[in-house]
Amino acid sequence: MAQAIPLDQLPVFGKNQLPTKETDFKAGAIFLIDKPLEWSSFDVVKFLRKRIRVKKTGHAGTLDPLATGLLILCCGKATKSISMIQELPKTYLAEITFGKATSTYDAEGEVVEEREWAHITGKNIVEVLKQEFTGTINQVPPMYSALKYGGKKLYELAREGKEVDRPPRQITLHRHEILNFDTPKLKLKTDCSKGTYIRSLARDLGEALESKAFLSGLERTAIGHYSVDEALHPHDLADQLKELWES
Repeated sequence: MAQAIPLDQLPVFGKNQLPTKETDFKAGAIFLIDKPLEWSSFDVVKFLRKRIRVKKTGHAGTLDPLATGLLILCCGKATKSISMIQELPKTYLAEITFGKATSTYDAEGEVVEEREWAHITGKNIVEVLKQEFTGTINQVPPMYSALKYGGKKLYELAREGKEVDRPPRQITLHRHEILNFDTPKLKLKTDCSKGTYIRSLARDLGEALESKAFLSGLERTAIGHYSVDEALHPHDLADQLKELWES
């Protein structure tokens, strides 16, 4: 079995470096993509796969359709290195809306419960984040997730109206920074480990503050040292690749 290629030995394509006519995509490459709103992660994979003409192309950590930001794709032999990227810490910018709970924990779902939020203050949020949501904690994944239960994905069961017990998973929340709190909306920057569901963080934060909350917006800004500032919109990358093939 082929060995994973160390990440520092793989070319990284984005705003700072573009492929050339000599690039051998089958030999392995990393692409930094700024995923647009409403694109699924697999939409991006299909889009890139078609344009680089390498079937072996995959992403290194999904983003929900309603989330934007950094999505890392690997092609060719670099797909063996995907697990290395998945292990890296992540940074997210989240918008959390208090007072309502949704079926999916985000804006895609139906509102299932409402609760008063006027008592929540910035000071309360800082205290609760520090006491209950910093360091290594146990987090229950949402039903609307791609985790499997009995051979089926949880979101498939959820769409059938079923809910099953999900064992909590250990995650690490390294750091939070409140960017803005304009009630009932909180803008929060979070550095966290792999496996963290920001939707669950939003929901659990609402509960801890004796209210309800859902994730109303999300951008992933970094994966390890890879930054969304270096990432290309898929259409911009497509223009560069078209120019490459036609040159």
